[in-house]
Amino acid sequence: MRQLIAILNVVAWSGFWAFGYLALTSDVDQSGQMVVAAILAALGGGTGMLAYFWLVRHAEETGYARPANRVAKREDDDAEPV
Repeated sequence: MRQLIAILNVVAWSGFWAFGYLALTSDVDQSGQMVVAAILAALGGGTGMLAYFWLVRHAEETGYARPANRVAKREDDDAEPV
């Protein structure tokens, strides 16, 4: 499963860069082409981010990567400051 997500990640980021380039370099007279390319680039970027976050979470859960340094919350942190 993680290999499919990794492939999806690569394909999504490739689409983001390719369609983003097309959106930025398209002719001003062809606004429809520009909008479609921008929407596809946004979908590729969003899918790439979701796939990347899934891969990071999976790597931390399986022990492949060290978990991020997070401060343990103490019980007295909820108290109002005086």
